Amino acid sequence: MKVNRRTQAERTAATRAALIEAGRELFGEHGYADVGTQAIVERAGVTRGALYHQFDDKKGLFTAVFDELEQEVVALCAESMAELAPTDPIAALKVGVRAFLEVFAEPVRHRIGLVDAPAVLGWQEWRARGEQFGFALLEGLIRTAIELGQVAEQPTRPIAHVAIGALDESALYVAAADDREQATEEMLVVMDRIIDAFVV
Repeated sequence: MKVNRRTQAERTAATRAALIEAGRELFGEHGYADVGTQAIVERAGVTRGALYHQFDDKKGLFTAVFDELEQEVVALCAESMAELAPTDPIAALKVGVRAFLEVFAEPVRHRIGLVDAPAVLGWQEWRARGEQFGFALLEGLIRTAIELGQVAEQPTRPIAHVAIGALDESALYVAAADDREQATEEMLVVMDRIIDAFVV
């Protein structure tokens, strides 16, 4: 009888995935500061040595969790904009802003992405990692808007940087609000005005 044995690469990938899943669950439930490495390895069903082998330390695991979350957020925003993006990128951008704020209203994403990440990673790294995942999407929309004549011909990177900065600040504003639903609606009005300012 033939026994299927996982390769070392498969075992490593499975261990990494289990640790990221456990980290996301625990960081989302309790916050980074209140989660110990022992709780993480117990939830993941692996050894402490496996954690340190994969990520060096708890911050390394948190960074991997955050990166996965950012990829997920960008994918969800891109999906929300997909229908409008080729023909009306400015309208798509407005839809994407709403999706961005709504995605981060989910408690786990909110805690990890907006509450803990700026403190754990430091503001500069938090901002840089956010740009790494979302910048190309934003710049692509702006480039399409220029090609379609919605936005005047100009360098796209400066606009994309302004848009990323405004998105980050809008998410932090909502995160700090007592009434997040009201704060979201307030910020959407502001973001729509900023986006309208790009239009020819």
